[in-house]
Amino acid sequence: MSGHSKWASIKHKKAATDAKRGKTFTRYIKEITVAARMGGGDPESNPRLRHAVDGARAVNMPNDNIKKAIMRGTGELEGVTYEEITYEGYGPGGAAILVETLTDNKNRTVAEVRHTFDKYGGKFGESGCVAWMFSRTGLIEVSRDAADEDVLMEVALENGAEDLRSEDDVFEVITPVKEFDVVRDAIEKAGIPVASAEISMLPSTTVKLEGKHAQQMLRLAEKLEDLDDVQNVWSNFDIDETEMEEYQSGS
Repeated sequence: MSGHSKWASIKHKKAATDAKRGKTFTRYIKEITVAARMGGGDPESNPRLRHAVDGARAVNMPNDNIKKAIMRGTGELEGVTYEEITYEGYGPGGAAILVETLTDNKNRTVAEVRHTFDKYGGKFGESGCVAWMFSRTGLIEVSRDAADEDVLMEVALENGAEDLRSEDDVFEVITPVKEFDVVRDAIEKAGIPVASAEISMLPSTTVKLEGKHAQQMLRLAEKLEDLDDVQNVWSNFDIDETEMEEYQSGS
């Protein structure tokens, strides 16, 4: 988990600064639209929509864009109907990969995902081949210099968190999905700033990657994330932060 968590942090910082040529906005618009369609247009009573709206605001998406996406989801405005499909496979070195997509053309999407796996050293897999390794979990990150570990642990566990892990410069608070909002709100009410918060796919085991396999895996993950229909890429790789920084500086 730690390796992929570091990779996610790098992605979040990049998304916040350049919005990845509009890719980040598009991803949130799709997620907001689907969340509103499935659970209604009120973020207070629709946790999935609230998470999507919070994420969109974190990357400075205009409120008008958010409002229109919600209205497309609820049917107040015309919009595209997206289908949720998850693809599975393996990366260089045997790391498991889940690719979550929202698409209006699944034939196009599966062709693009398969091609990207093949081109960048991965192996496209059958449905179910790696999904069993992951569980949907809340992940809240707090900078180590922003909180006392004992205080954070007390607040988190008292409000339903499952675990607190220390990973280099951050604390990772692990929560059940149903307790995610409660734990995050409690941490913030305690005056502890949250660096990032998301519903993540937590792997039961990790695969340590180094050298060529590490660099190839990061390239594959990035290329999958760049596809228009891809919402999230999850993996169980564990790569040292120095290798991630080396990849980032050269990409």
